[in-house]
Parts: sequence; structure tokens; C-alpha cells
Amino acid sequence: MKALLSHDLPRSKLLSLLLILTVAGLALAPFIFPGIKALNVAAKVLIFIVLVASYDLLLGYTGIVSFAHTMFFGIGAYGIAISSSRMGPGWDAVGLGLAAALGLSLLLSLVIGLFSLRVKAIFFAMITLAVASAFVTLASQLSELTGGEDGLTFKVPEALQPATEYLEEPFLGAMIDGRFLSYYLLFFSVLALVLLMLRIVNSPFGRVLQAIRENEFRAEAIGYRTVVYRTLSNVLAALFATCAGALLALWLRYSGPDTSMSFEIMLDILLIVVIGGMGTIYGAVIGSALFVLAQNYLQDLMRLGEGAVAGIPVLSQLVSPDRWLLWLGVLFVLSVYHFPTGIVGRLRLGALLRNNKRLKEARR
Repeated sequence: MKALLSHDLPRSKLLSLLLILTVAGLALAPFIFPGIKALNVAAKVLIFIVLVASYDLLLGYTGIVSFAHTMFFGIGAYGIAISSSRMGPGWDAVGLGLAAALGLSLLLSLVIGLFSLRVKAIFFAMITLAVASAFVTLASQLSELTGGEDGLTFKVPEALQPATEYLEEPFLGAMIDGRFLSYYLLFFSVLALVLLMLRIVNSPFGRVLQAIRENEFRAEAIGYRTVVYRTLSNVLAALFATCAGALLALWLRYSGPDTSMSFEIMLDILLIVVIGGMGTIYGAVIGSALFVLAQNYLQDLMRLGEGAVAGIPVLSQLVSPDRWLLWLGVLFVLSVYHFPTGIVGRLRLGALLRNNKRLKEARR
């Protein structure tokens, strides 16, 4: 297990329990939560885990603030959508679309890195925001290629189509069909990508990125070319985000500006990184699960609460399902206040303090 996690153990019993529950829940979601909405929520959690973890490579590990991450996310989604709609459903279309998207993301991230990462943080953030806005405009206007505002709907390979049934009867409450296979393709792809990112951040390369984050001048002084490492970090984050976009397109069988390139998605990524904890891949897992669950089920919980307090003038209006975004914002403020280093950072710090206390008592 240590080798699988690249010797980056959770270092907290509670965090380990949360991770086990999250991974087990996602692994068994088709059997435990067979409903369409629940499966879509689980798939969204998986996609956001990769997307947020890839952004954490930039922000949490290297200290780079970028607003172009959803651009690479959209490139991955459109790569699959354009190739599948032009070539028809097939694994060759999926492979070609993913390869083209990865190639374009590699080129763009390399250019952005080489020409922009020499400037300071705020200027780089503004440059990436301008580039991302330009791509959203292109995606909306190139209707012949991207479908414009309506996006592209396409067919996935026959093995992944919902109409493809592998068993006539449900198995443990779950229909074994193309949707089932699509979910587990998503799950194992995300698992492999997360483990790969864990390996990267715990390698000597990852340690250099953390050194740059802490003090770029000192990292440069001891011989590391920080521009090269920052550019490589930008490229890796872009490639992982592209993979997340490709997985989103395969799951939705659709790609459009609102589903992959919206600035609201960029804000969600930032919120999840802060909630989960910057500079930790585990934070992306916990943060994505909590945020997506709150985003999809908070309104349902408030609908139940509204029935319980019906007739009370002010309280019934406060818990109205229409105000779920207000309460989501309140939960975010409370989480930042009580967990300034994120949930994972707080749990690890608590475990470290308890271990130090035990060591002091043992020495006495």
C-alpha cells in the first residue's frame, strides 16, 4: 500500500477513514445507488477529483495561479466530441480525439508557460484568463466545428452505449449495461490518474515544485531552473485536465461551452482546492466529494427542512430550496474559518500534534 500511494500516507486515522469511505462509495456506487441521478453525481465526483488534483499541481504544489484550467478541460471534451461526431462511434475516434486534444493542450500549455511564467503571479493569472476567455468565444462562434452554443451531441462506442445490455437480469440491483461499463471505465481511469499524480508530487520533481512554491529565489540560487520546472508543472496540469475533459465527454456523450469551459467551473475548482486543502492530492478527493454532494443534494435537504418549518415566517423563507446557493456559501465560509489549511491539512496537523503529545508523555 505504501508503494501504491508513493509513500504519501494519509497520516491521520480520520482522514484514512474518510478516504476509504469515499473510494468505497465511488467503487460501489452502481450497486449502492442505482438511480440515474446518484450515478451522475458519482461520475461528476470522479471527474472533479482529476480536474481539481491537476489544478492543485499548479496552485498547491507550485504556487501558480491560473484561470485557463477549464480551457484544457474543454479541449479534452471537445476533442472526443468532434472526432466522434465526424468519424462516428468507435474506439478509433475516441483514441484520435484524445490524442489530438492532448497534443493541442501540450502545445498551448508549453507556449503559455514559456511566454508567461516569467512574469509575476497576478500578471500570469490575467494572461491565462484572457486566453481562456478567447477560447470560450471561439467555442461559441465556430459552430460548424464545435456546435456553437448548442454544443455537440455524439454517440460513444457500442460497448459504452446504455442500450447495450450484458446481462438480462440485474446483478446485485445494478443493470450490467453500457452505462455500467462507462462508469467503471471512468472509475479505473480516475484511479490510475490520481495514483500517477501522487507519484509525481512525491518524486524529486515534485519536491522541487514545492521548493519553488516556498521560495522561488532560493530554489533558483541552489541551481534549479525554476522557469523550466514551472513550465513542466503547467504542461502536466494541462494534460491531466484534458484527460478529465475527455472522461466528461464520454460520460455525458455531449460537449458544450457551459459544461466544460464555463468560468463557474473554474470557481468551483478554486473552492474545492481551498476546502480540501492546497498541496495535497487527498484534498482533491475529499473536497470534490463534499462539494459535489452539497451542490446536488443540499437543495433536496432544504426542501425537507422547508416542510418541517412551514408557517414560521422568517425561518421558512431562509430554508427555501431557492436559497440553496446562499447556504452553500455559508458552508464554504465556515469551512474556511474552521479549516484554514483545508480539511486534509487540519486533520494531518491534528494527528501530528497528538503524536507529538504522546511522544512527550512517553519520554516523561
